[in-house]
Amino acid sequence: METLEQDLNLLINKIDDADDFRQKIDSINSVYPFSKYEYIISSLLTRNILSFEEYLELRDDYINRNLFLHVFEITAPRGFGDTWAFGHLISIEPELKRPNKKVDPAYKGEYDLYLPYSSGNIKIEVKASRAVDRDRADEPLYVKALSSDTKRSFLMNFQQLKPSCCDVFLWIAVYRDCVRYWVLKNTVIQTHHDFTPQHRNESTLDRAKDYAKSEIYEGQIMITNANIDSIKNYMAESRAIRQAIIEQFES
Repeated sequence: METLEQDLNLLINKIDDADDFRQKIDSINSVYPFSKYEYIISSLLTRNILSFEEYLELRDDYINRNLFLHVFEITAPRGFGDTWAFGHLISIEPELKRPNKKVDPAYKGEYDLYLPYSSGNIKIEVKASRAVDRDRADEPLYVKALSSDTKRSFLMNFQQLKPSCCDVFLWIAVYRDCVRYWVLKNTVIQTHHDFTPQHRNESTLDRAKDYAKSEIYEGQIMITNANIDSIKNYMAESRAIRQAIIEQFES
């Protein structure tokens, strides 16, 4: 949104009564689908400050910068983590399958997807997060949404990680403009320096005592500007997710 506002401000500066125009914008009441942006753009078109072709270019640029902004509007955690994330992954890698007791008689919901493989099904735990601005804690998610090239302080929390229940983790990070993927062997998570206990930690109930990371049954890792480089070697392109899963499984 900052880029769009900068572009519009440059155009508003070309209006003879730019200051008066900005005062009008400040007094506008926005009711969906009418907003201050609709008012600004229509006014710029009417005054011939913005041509229709330039409007289309402005529109296309905005859409390209915000291809996944709608994902930040999903408020229900399961709607994002289960419905959207699983559907997205299966759409880009159809060989990923949802487990059930027919393919795994012992299955109790402890992992999310599996990849059929010659030596047996590879159990995969999927975790998804959205990149948000840490300095705008009280804002809605779609306002806090960040682009992949952001220089702002961000936070992505990957939680309820259970390394003993899967072979491989598949992490999804959603930005305004793209989706990124990391494929990590369960031992990579188990030994990560920021892997800390969360809920059902069978051997770490007494948090005052020292514990080994191998004792953590369920934990979390918060990814920020400070530690995102710790997983850079596990990033995978969407078209290479299957191969990345196999490589991590065999490593």
